[in-house]
Amino acid sequence: MNREKEWHLSKSIPLTFILAIVCQTVALVWFVSALNSDIESNTREIVRQETRIMALENIVQAQAVTMGRIDENIKSIRLMMEDLRSQNWGK
Repeated sequence: MNREKEWHLSKSIPLTFILAIVCQTVALVWFVSALNSDIESNTREIVRQETRIMALENIVQAQAVTMGRIDENIKSIRLMMEDLRSQNWGK
């Protein structure tokens, strides 16, 4: 085989190629840094939302208990009024 026809790499690399690689590396580091910052921000926001949801669940549960008590009180009042009405009709 002829040496001139063999495939080979050139040892000369243009300065613009090196500059482009450096710029891409800097851009990649900057992007990953911004991405990491966004992830940390989202993590803090998720923790805050979970805390808020837990507080709301506790409030809703307390309201459900209160509504149950109110319902029982209304039933008792209704029964008491029906007893009074039946007693008045009996007289």
